[in-house]
Amino acid sequence: MSRTPLHPTREQIELPMVLDCLSDPIRLAIVYQLAAQERVSSELCCGDFSGLGGKSNLAYHFAKLRECGLMQTRVAGTNRFMRLRREDLDARFPGLLDAVIGSAAKDAERLHLLSEGDVVEAD
Repeated sequence: MSRTPLHPTREQIELPMVLDCLSDPIRLAIVYQLAAQERVSSELCCGDFSGLGGKSNLAYHFAKLRECGLMQTRVAGTNRFMRLRREDLDARFPGLLDAVIGSAAKDAERLHLLSEGDVVEAD
C-alpha cells in the first residue's frame, strides 16, 4: 500500500520556509535540476539525483522540499516522481523561482549544482 505524500496548499506556502529550504546546497541543486529538466520532462525520478548523495539523505531533502511547497511528489508503484510547483510558486511569489534559478545558473559550477554530464543553459 503506497501512501500519497502530503503537500501544502498554494495558500499554505510561506516565503520564509521556501527561502530557508533553498539555503541548503543540496536542496538548491535538486530545485536547479528540476528546473533544468522542465523543458524536456516535467518530472524526475528520485534516482535521477543519485549524484547528490545517498538515498536516505536525499529522501530527507525531498521531504523538506515537498513540505515547504517547492516540489510536488507523485508516487507510482515503488517510484517517486518529483516536479517543481512552478505555477503555485509563481502565483504566490511572482518571479522568485526564476530569480533563484537564474542566480544559481550563474554560479552552477562553483556551487556544484550540476551532475557530471549535465548541460544547463542560463536564461
